[in-house]
Order: sequence, then C-alpha cells, then structure tokens
Amino acid sequence: MTTLILQVPEQLEKEHNQTVRFIAAKLYESGKLSLGQAAEMCSMKKWNFAEILIDYGVYYLDSSIEADLKNE
Repeated sequence: MTTLILQVPEQLEKEHNQTVRFIAAKLYESGKLSLGQAAEMCSMKKWNFAEILIDYGVYYLDSSIEADLKNE
C-alpha cells in the first residue's frame, strides 16, 4: 500500500479514523477500491468494514447477489 499525504483542516485530524473510513467508504462506493482494499486502508477486517459502510451512506451488496439480480 502506498502512503498519501493530504492536507486537511485540523478538525479532520482530530477525527483521523473517521476521516480515513469516510474516504475509504466513498472510494469503495465509486468502485475505485474493493471491499478488501478499503478495509485494509482502515486497518479493519472486511466484515467489520462492511458493517460501518452504512454510517457513511454506502450500502454493501455482495457481488454474487448483484450478479444473480442482473440475471433475473
């Protein structure tokens, strides 16, 4: 994984974990990261990260379920 340095307002640094989770959730939502990559970015297990997605307005849908829905 690569380290990226962002300049953010101090108030976001005080909420570091939440800021990283928000960014990871939105990158996952946009398809830029897989669930595993987003979870790794947050130093979380995939299933734990999937549970917090709802906090950021992102809905997790298992890709196998999504594929089944497309075939119906």
